[in-house]
Amino acid sequence: MSPLLETIKLEDGKLFNLEYHNRRLNKARRDYFGLKEEIALEGIITITEEYKTGLYRCRVIYSPEIERVEFVRHQYREVKSLMLVEGNSVDYRFKYTDRKQLLKLFGRRGGCDDILIVQNGCITDSSTANIIFFDGAKWWTPDTPLLPGTQRERLLEEGEIFECRITPGDLNKYINAGLINAMQDLKSMPVVLMENIVSSK
Repeated sequence: MSPLLETIKLEDGKLFNLEYHNRRLNKARRDYFGLKEEIALEGIITITEEYKTGLYRCRVIYSPEIERVEFVRHQYREVKSLMLVEGNSVDYRFKYTDRKQLLKLFGRRGGCDDILIVQNGCITDSSTANIIFFDGAKWWTPDTPLLPGTQRERLLEEGEIFECRITPGDLNKYINAGLINAMQDLKSMPVVLMENIVSSK
């Protein structure tokens, strides 16, 4: 079984959205590893002085036991274009450390910055983020994500975004798209114009 991963935003010594990361980690421990005992990440992660300034990805790698916690300095990547690619066989229900399937699809992005995966006729995610679409009034996210992200869950619960079925044929209903993940919220996410979401020829 592939080890799993939680990636948590650490900025100036503060960990973000821990409630949602704890939920996902413990659900994965139950559903993937068959474990009932719950873990609190705040009791596992120790932030030393060198990581108390700046922006980092705090990566918690775990199997049935926590394997390691590491900190990686983060720089936001510019994403202005997305290539629609079909990925009907991709399984990313859990946040696996093994990303070979996603990397293979990412290799089909052509001249675009990232991919937007279509599975069974429905829009899912990019290679590293959940996607949201703006219709001029509200932000909408597909109800068919490969992996329901922690930022996505928080924004849904807080009523900042809404969920619906979205297919490639629906994309003309929207003005632009945003990419959200543990490191990117509504303020810091890259925004992609709909004209820059293209299909492979």
